[in-house]
Amino acid sequence: MKTIVKTLLVFSVIGSLVSCKSTFNAYETMENQENRNALYQEIISNQSQFSEFIDLAQQNEGAQKIMMQNHMQMMESGKMKTMMEKNPEMKQKMESHMQKMMENPEMKEKMQTMMLDKMSGSSEGRKMMMQKMHENKEMQREMKEKMMQNMKENPAMMEEMMEKMMENPEMKEKMMQKMKEKDKSMKVKEMDHN
Repeated sequence: MKTIVKTLLVFSVIGSLVSCKSTFNAYETMENQENRNALYQEIISNQSQFSEFIDLAQQNEGAQKIMMQNHMQMMESGKMKTMMEKNPEMKQKMESHMQKMMENPEMKEKMQTMMLDKMSGSSEGRKMMMQKMHENKEMQREMKEKMMQNMKENPAMMEEMMEKMMENPEMKEKMMQKMKEKDKSMKVKEMDHN
């Protein structure tokens, strides 16, 4: 009888402990705006948690797209440049992050398409794009190839780009210089063949 009572007592204590265990329901927590704000604030105020959150987001394709769109908006508004000037460490991390994103072929193509669209949309966008291309030689090569392909497929775009370049004295000078260099190299090749 004592063994039965002891066994029942142990089971009831274990049962009580198990039933008291609270369960966390993320969906219910996120439904409430105050809970969401508190959760967001907790994550962004703790650097290691925030870093972990960003790493998780980078593994999710939908989150990557949203981050890329936000990144493009920050670049367009000039906020990104200001932040980078104030914090060189952040600039280095951001460049590393962009390189990781560019390793994914699909993300790389989307980024290039978005950049080309932005470049042709505004003069500030074109300047920013040109600056980025000058900083990253691989990107420069790939963007040139993509741009040439787009211009071959769309002659009107090519004509419009040429007009815009000719309107800009600096670009016009660069184009003329490139044409002269190309002409010289062609003449040298002709002489070599003869």
